[in-house]
Amino acid sequence: MHSKPSTRTRRAALRASALAVAVAGLATGCASETVQRGYLPGYEDGEVTNQTADITQLWVGSWAAALVVGVITWGLMLWCIAAYRKRRDDHRLPVQTRYHMPLEIMYTVVPTLMVLALFWHTDRVMTTITEPEAEPEVHIGVVGKQWSWDFNYLDEGVYEYGEHEPDPGGVTEDKLVDGEPGTDVDVPTLYLPVGRTVEFQLDSRDVIHSFWIPAFLYKEDTIPHHTNYYQVTPTREGTYAGKCAELCGEFHSGMLFNVKVVSQEEFDAHMDELRAAGQEGELGLDLVREQGPVNAEEAEH
Repeated sequence: MHSKPSTRTRRAALRASALAVAVAGLATGCASETVQRGYLPGYEDGEVTNQTADITQLWVGSWAAALVVGVITWGLMLWCIAAYRKRRDDHRLPVQTRYHMPLEIMYTVVPTLMVLALFWHTDRVMTTITEPEAEPEVHIGVVGKQWSWDFNYLDEGVYEYGEHEPDPGGVTEDKLVDGEPGTDVDVPTLYLPVGRTVEFQLDSRDVIHSFWIPAFLYKEDTIPHHTNYYQVTPTREGTYAGKCAELCGEFHSGMLFNVKVVSQEEFDAHMDELRAAGQEGELGLDLVREQGPVNAEEAEH
């Protein structure tokens, strides 16, 4: 005969598992705004873009599903440890070969359904981001270079030329743009009009970089001899930090930029400022990292 677990032990293990699930659910419901966003960047007064809500929901939903699976798995493991532990007076080995076909089918079907559900939700969100249906209202050419960024406002015929931050770790509070962490007054600033669909045309002059605005919850590579496209609609005015997310050489950490989502009037005013500064035309891909445009004629390609 085989030793049998006591009813009391089983009940205690089941109560412990139920308590763990209840505590996890309560903790999720009472968590702060930061925790509810899965520690992703975000703001209480609105989403930053038309995409951030879906990305956040996918991220938090994936973690919530993983937590539920983990709690159930840990509960079953603890229950088995408690219920089927070796008794003091039982010196016989347990059965070494045993199977339960319905249970094994469930072990195969349930994980498969979970993976398919996660794949479907991920594909739905990524398709919305990478294959948007909206027609872009603003076209911006982004050129990555070692180790900064150039921005061509293609509809306006003006550009912004960037230089890298030589000491990103030494940026003091007085150098932050609007006090936003990660920004720097010495790096280029990309202006975007709020509420208008923007299409980024992403290119690189040298090596692979990655155009990343953390508050937008999305990044896209800039690849030499290959143009990537990315659409987004900023929905919240504010100042945000941007950076390169692909290790691209010695001064990768200084490849920073700022993003200002502003009203249409402020956006137009900035375009006029660039024209007044003589920054008209477009910065092409034949410039090298040590060479910047000297005048408007040299900038046009």
